Amino acid sequence: MGPPNNYMKKKEKIMKRKTILKQNTDIHQVGRSIFIVAIILIFGMGIGIGSAALAKDPSKKEQQADIRKMAKETLNRLYKEQPSAKKVVNESAGYAVFSNFGMKILLFGSGTGKGLVVDKAAKKETFMKMIEAQVGLGIGVKKFRQVWVFKSKKALNDFINSGWEIGGQTTAAAKSGSKGGDMAGAISVDTDILLYQLTDDGLALELTGKGTKYYKDDDLN
Repeated sequence: MGPPNNYMKKKEKIMKRKTILKQNTDIHQVGRSIFIVAIILIFGMGIGIGSAALAKDPSKKEQQADIRKMAKETLNRLYKEQPSAKKVVNESAGYAVFSNFGMKILLFGSGTGKGLVVDKAAKKETFMKMIEAQVGLGIGVKKFRQVWVFKSKKALNDFINSGWEIGGQTTAAAKSGSKGGDMAGAISVDTDILLYQLTDDGLALELTGKGTKYYKDDDLN
C-alpha cells in the first residue's frame, strides 16, 4: 500500500504546483492588462491636453486678419451681384462690412457678429461687434453679411463713435430697378446711410430689424 500512497502524494504536489503557476500567470496577465490600460489612458490624456493647448483662442492679429478677409470676400460678392454698388462704395465717405457667419472666430450662430468700418479719407479701420437681441434679421434670415455705406463724414463718425441700433420694429425696402439707379439693391436705413444685405439666396431686398446693435470692439482696436 506504501508505493501507491507515495505516488498519489507526488501527483497532488504536482497538481498544486500547476495550480499555483496558473494563478501566478493569471495575476501577471491581469497586472499587465491594467498597466497597458493605464498607459493608454495617460497617453490619451496627454493628447487631450496637448490638443486643448493647441486649440487656444485666435490672437488679436488672427482675428483682425479673418475679419479683413471676410470684408474683402463680401465686397467682391456684392459687386458681382449688384455691380452698381461698387460706384456707391467708391464715392462714399466710408463703409462697414459685417458678418454673423463664415468666420473662424464665430463658431456658433448665436445672434452675434463681427465686422469693420473703413474711413476712406483717413485710411483707418475700426473693428466692431454686432449683437441681435432676437436672432434673425429680415424675412427669417439667420445668416447674413452686410455692407453699410456712409455718404457723409458725419454719418460715418456717428456710426463709429456712438454705435447704431436697428429698432425691433424697423422695416425698410431696397431701391430696385431703374428707380434705384446706382443705388439699386440698397436699403436706405437713415439719412446718408445705405445698407446692402447678403444672404445665402443673394441680395435681400427687404429688411426687418430685430433689435440689432453695433458697437466698437474694444478687444480688437
